Amino acid sequence: MNKPERINAESVEHVDGGHLRAFIERIERLEEEKRAIADDIKEVYAEAKGNGFDARIMRKVISLRRMDRDKRIEEETILDLYLNALGEV
Repeated sequence: MNKPERINAESVEHVDGGHLRAFIERIERLEEEKRAIADDIKEVYAEAKGNGFDARIMRKVISLRRMDRDKRIEEETILDLYLNALGEV
């Protein structure tokens, strides 16, 4: 990883404000889109809950589906091992 460049008065004078503003505005637009998508997802979970589905379990299913199959099997195996060791299963 590169070390950040030290900032001094001379380097501040050479900041391209227009270029910086373009990056900031792009990030702000993307953040707004992200909030809108998050709101849409919440609405889908609420709709699913209204149809009798458990949103917490749906989130868990989505999390598991994102996971690599081998990684998921490994985690499930370790979870079973720990639960058995605790006499929970």
